[in-house]
Amino acid sequence: MFEAEVNVVGHSFGGTLTVDIDSEKIRVMVADTGPGIPDIGLAMSEGYSTATEQIREMGFGAGMGLPNIKKSVDKLEIQSGKEGTRVEMVIYLDQHSQEKGN
Repeated sequence: MFEAEVNVVGHSFGGTLTVDIDSEKIRVMVADTGPGIPDIGLAMSEGYSTATEQIREMGFGAGMGLPNIKKSVDKLEIQSGKEGTRVEMVIYLDQHSQEKGN
């Protein structure tokens, strides 16, 4: 969630974060208002960043946000356009419990 929150603060005009938790999964939805991601494939590349100098001076903008999200969730869907970006992340609880031997 942190990576997605930083992207909203650094790249958009505002947004919302919604979390749904049930016995099977955690679903996080982050939606922001403009300007959107012009090339999602490129944005998924480690090290690619469009962060401003001001954002970089604060220690952000290394280009690892979306790649780190992808590594940390079971499902990632991104929809983006000039009106904004919507990122849905899902973590399945049972699968992770089984992988960790719990």
